[in-house]
Amino acid sequence: MFSKAYVEALEEKCKEIRKDILMMLHEAKSGHSGGSLSSVEVMAALYFYKMRINPADPRWEGRDYFILSKGHVCPTLYSVMSHAGFFPREELSTLRKMGSRLQGHPHMHKLPGLENSSGSLGQGLSIANGIAMALKLDKKPNRVYCLMGDGEIQEGQVWEAAMTAAHYGLDNVCAIIDYNNLEIDGFVEDVMGIHPLDEKWKSFNWHVHECDGNDMASVMKALDHAAQLKRRPSVIIAHTTKGRGVSFMEDIDLWHGKVPNADQLDQAINQLEGACSLYKSWN
Repeated sequence: MFSKAYVEALEEKCKEIRKDILMMLHEAKSGHSGGSLSSVEVMAALYFYKMRINPADPRWEGRDYFILSKGHVCPTLYSVMSHAGFFPREELSTLRKMGSRLQGHPHMHKLPGLENSSGSLGQGLSIANGIAMALKLDKKPNRVYCLMGDGEIQEGQVWEAAMTAAHYGLDNVCAIIDYNNLEIDGFVEDVMGIHPLDEKWKSFNWHVHECDGNDMASVMKALDHAAQLKRRPSVIIAHTTKGRGVSFMEDIDLWHGKVPNADQLDQAINQLEGACSLYKSWN
């Protein structure tokens, strides 16, 4: 069980991660703000609370695996990995630049610690299933976590993968859905409705959990619960807010693929408690 002090420490970490995201995207002049900000608590809880990792040995055989299926929110992952010690924090300023290891979508052969390359949506759960099957065959206890977007759930391959995981009893797989209700073309339910999402996953024979995906304690409890259940895979439906933490970005589909200008960056950083000069928190 986690302490209140530990939760508060992670909440503070999330503020720094959000600052990193905004500064990275501003410096790159391109990228995805909304979904990056909505997924912060989930990734922070995984890397700093739940997953077994070893930044000094990214290929450690005892590690848990994280598959980022919605690859466009990689600024969040890069920030989290830098805080965890996988690479120097000053490298965050190279996002989307020529020769950088921090590509606009994750490139597993460039950056140690990445388990998959992603960009095309809908493929992450299939990758997670393959890793989980191999771990089962080798009788290893490692777990596999896969973060998907709610718009991504519209992809047919996701549901083929859902059937596969249930059929093979992959209880070492935990899918997490960043359910922020918006995608690039607008509200998810207007583009292609996925409601009722919980009943759909239950009908595919998955354990289903729901949580407030922007509340650290709620996410941590959901991850703990999912890890205890056997014989079936688990999915966590994390209800989040697109652009979380920045008032003028929240619940606005325009910010799916838009980045802040200098004035917007200053305003956003101030909202996240503590104005700072660009890159201050990276040094």
